[in-house]
Amino acid sequence: MLQSLPGARRKPPTGSPTPLAAACPSALPTTTPPAPHPTRPTAALGRVLLGVVASVAAGAAGTLAPVAPGAYAAEAVSRPAPPTPGPAGGPGDRLTVTVRQAGGGADGTFELRCHPEGGTHPDVREACGRLDRRTTWGTDPFAPVRSGTVCTMQYGGPATAHVTGTWAGRRVDARFDRGDGCEIARWDDMVPVLPDLRA
Repeated sequence: MLQSLPGARRKPPTGSPTPLAAACPSALPTTTPPAPHPTRPTAALGRVLLGVVASVAAGAAGTLAPVAPGAYAAEAVSRPAPPTPGPAGGPGDRLTVTVRQAGGGADGTFELRCHPEGGTHPDVREACGRLDRRTTWGTDPFAPVRSGTVCTMQYGGPATAHVTGTWAGRRVDARFDRGDGCEIARWDDMVPVLPDLRA
């Protein structure tokens, strides 16, 4: 027969409350979840606050409505018609186009005025329309061929052109020739501002 050792405690049978639980019922674990922290905002409230901050920032920066890429081109060329220039001239886009060694009567120096149209250029209306179509947001219709561009080794003739003046509020000083494939394509993109020399 087994005897208890002096000082040993007997383990209570399974299912019976421990002496501590019997003496203190509040020590039992509870199944009720803890209450949410009173100072922590909920996720929905956080989203609302973020939306308010974004709206205030957008209002301070101006209207941020999305604009289709095609709208930039329309915006760039839709200018209010300036007043008709007097005898001394007036506002508008004014260019001087000088063409050399083009042949066929295309050589000469011509004035091109747009918005309103005028000048001595042989095709003012079409030339102004071409420049308007090539003037889009973020681009320069008179930009040179980008450095490092690979161009075909072809020769388009000795013709040269020099365009100076003001276009879309910017000063223009651009030179054109037909010395390689890139320069030929750049010239052809400016027809009829420059004479059409395509065979």
